[in-house]
Amino acid sequence: MTIGAREVRARRGTTLECKGWVQEAALRMLMNNLDPEVAERPEDLVVYGGRGKAARDWPSFERIVATLRTLGDDETLLIQSGKPVGVLRTHQDAPRVLLANSNLVGRWATWEHFDALEQQGLMMYGQMTAGSWIYIGTQGILQGTYETFAQAARNHWGTDGSLAGKLVLTAGCGGMGGAQPLAVTMCGGVCLIVDVDRARLQRRVDTRYLDVIADDLPSAVKLAEEARAQRRALSVGVVGNAAETHPTLRKLGCRPDLVTDQTSAHDPRFGYLPLDVTLAGAAELRVRDAAGVVRRARESMARQVDAMLGWLADGVPVFDYGNNLRAEAQQGGCARAFDYPGFVPAYIRPLFCEGMGPFRWVALSGDAEDIRVTDEAVLALFPEKASLRRWIEMARARVAFQGLPARICWLGYGERHRAGLAFNELVRSGKVKAPIVIGRDHLDCGSVASPNRETEAMKDGTDAVADWPILNALVNAVNGASWVSFHHGGGVGMGYSLHAGQVIVADGTDAAARRIERVLTSDPAMGVLRHVDAGYDEATRAARERGVKIPGVTI
Repeated sequence: MTIGAREVRARRGTTLECKGWVQEAALRMLMNNLDPEVAERPEDLVVYGGRGKAARDWPSFERIVATLRTLGDDETLLIQSGKPVGVLRTHQDAPRVLLANSNLVGRWATWEHFDALEQQGLMMYGQMTAGSWIYIGTQGILQGTYETFAQAARNHWGTDGSLAGKLVLTAGCGGMGGAQPLAVTMCGGVCLIVDVDRARLQRRVDTRYLDVIADDLPSAVKLAEEARAQRRALSVGVVGNAAETHPTLRKLGCRPDLVTDQTSAHDPRFGYLPLDVTLAGAAELRVRDAAGVVRRARESMARQVDAMLGWLADGVPVFDYGNNLRAEAQQGGCARAFDYPGFVPAYIRPLFCEGMGPFRWVALSGDAEDIRVTDEAVLALFPEKASLRRWIEMARARVAFQGLPARICWLGYGERHRAGLAFNELVRSGKVKAPIVIGRDHLDCGSVASPNRETEAMKDGTDAVADWPILNALVNAVNGASWVSFHHGGGVGMGYSLHAGQVIVADGTDAAARRIERVLTSDPAMGVLRHVDAGYDEATRAARERGVKIPGVTI
């Protein structure tokens, strides 16, 4: 770590800076979030998602680092919106860090109120895995994106998940959206992706998430159409504003097979560039005329969504990819923005009913060989899961590590704890060189209340009920997760979501094994419980088959 130059990289190897491996893991993962290979704007502490930060400011970051280095095995560090506010005596099985980011009382949970506090240095926006220190670069969302596109292919064209001969149109190639071009080509399809910032597109080319950047929109369409006709997988990026390119594409007669979006539309001030505003001039304008920028961004989003609705009327499947574009476009004047569904009710909810969701792990050694060993362990545990093997093999061949080497896959209730225990045994036996950090996205089956995303269109109408993520955070804390976080606004913006995260460290000890089994059993169980309570038969079947105890249902 170079404080003066503000370049931060996590330590590798087996030498500890801290008093224990759990504290060391928290320190390395905080630093990994800000590695230049990982973060979108590390000099500003911004990890991804417009302004999702790892710490409130550089003095707070430095105090967090200093505290983690001295934190005892019976102490817990408290983080309030990116600032360390206390160290309390707890016990060895308690989390070493508890984080609460961006949380505001309901009536005050607006961007305007948040912005006023942020400008005074009193809050920060934690997004999901930015402020909870478990971001692993664009790979972190890649498999979920791959699963979503594969399920779309099954639903709309009856394939085995193949998008061969299909063209997917999308926009936003940042830390989250940058997963889309690779996910589409992994499914065999063609991706045409628009972004206002050429540097973002180039970064995805450099990390092998994007194949090529076209010189202009007609050239991009030509490349994409040729690949579609040849049923050849290809991803094409082009610089442009989706509010302009999408209407233009319709005029050109371009008819994609699937349309979505993953711009940072959740943050209309900083995440979406209004029409007729240059990238270079945006920063000054966002300070000088914040309200005007928000209004113009929403009006631009409305133009983009109007074009998307045009394709929907033509019979093209269109879905929202969880960035709150529809709600923001509606405020910009597009009354019919919610005519197309979100990705969870459209494709993912059946997986949530079984406790399925993102399971990610990081090799604290920094050695990619440790990820190879853990890949093999996962494949050996679940030989019956052909889709898992296909994913792991593709990820090995096509995913470039960013920062500390990491992997992600989707596992469900009854599976995650088995993988965690296997990793712990690999550490104990020395088959990997250092402990393994196990975590997940907050985008999970039972950890989020987000009516425009994960909990959209719940069967019983409980889309906005936030008791579930609170229970998720509580049970993970009492079960001994290494650190637990609770955030507001991730993915969809202030006022639209509450969500919890957990991380558990496999350090090879018996104590870690006990914590792993508890945490990685109860955490996905929350997804089953949540969906049983909402009346999903698939969840009730899963609960009965797998022995989840639910009063009045299984006991």
